[in-house]
Amino acid sequence: MITQEIVTQKIIAHLNGEITEKELVHWAEDAFVAFSESDIDIPNEKLVMDALMYIGAGDSPGFPLTWEVLSGYLEQLGTKVRVIAEAS
Repeated sequence: MITQEIVTQKIIAHLNGEITEKELVHWAEDAFVAFSESDIDIPNEKLVMDALMYIGAGDSPGFPLTWEVLSGYLEQLGTKVRVIAEAS
């Protein structure tokens, strides 16, 4: 089942460098199909669907997965974003 918490976790994993953009896009494509075929109602269903559609299209030029876009989805999903710098 796809929830807003799962979408949030995947976006954060990408922003933290734990998964690539390509992995995030493929996950969102698969999640969108599973979500659209599901009969289960979840909170913020439209927002989750919108996020999955946009992220799933992230490999095309019209849908850039920028910091602003992804952090905007996180805020809409109820997660405040804060940057922490780490020395490499």
